[in-house]
Amino acid sequence: MARLHLEFPEDQFYFTTQLTVRITDINSGKHLANDSMVSMISEARARFLYQFGIEEVSVNDVGIIVTDMATTYLKEAFAREALIFEVGLMDLNKYGGDIIFRITKADGGDLVALAKSGFVFYNFLAAKVTPMPEDFRLRFPGVNQIEE
Repeated sequence: MARLHLEFPEDQFYFTTQLTVRITDINSGKHLANDSMVSMISEARARFLYQFGIEEVSVNDVGIIVTDMATTYLKEAFAREALIFEVGLMDLNKYGGDIIFRITKADGGDLVALAKSGFVFYNFLAAKVTPMPEDFRLRFPGVNQIEE
């Protein structure tokens, strides 16, 4: 089976936050469970958006929804370890793009995982995908654009 390979441009990370692995995040193999990593990635995404003043759902009922997610695990993480989540953007298009994550150990900097989360803007009242608001795009002028 072919392995997933994720590679991200260094200059596309805009935000860093730290999260600690809780004892409840540990699986039967005694390391960070996949479902807990997904939850931690979601928390890092929420912090990133908040830092840039982006509401996950705005007053006009337009928000961001996740369309897909890919994660590669490179090293185990254990209870009470602090992890650094670097968060960025790439491949913006008319409707969304990819939020990217690099997760390392705070102590030593070992690379634990890489992840990407595809997203689109969604109008919850109309129940359909909607074009990316221009003010979102303007917050990240250095992010590459993909023509569709």
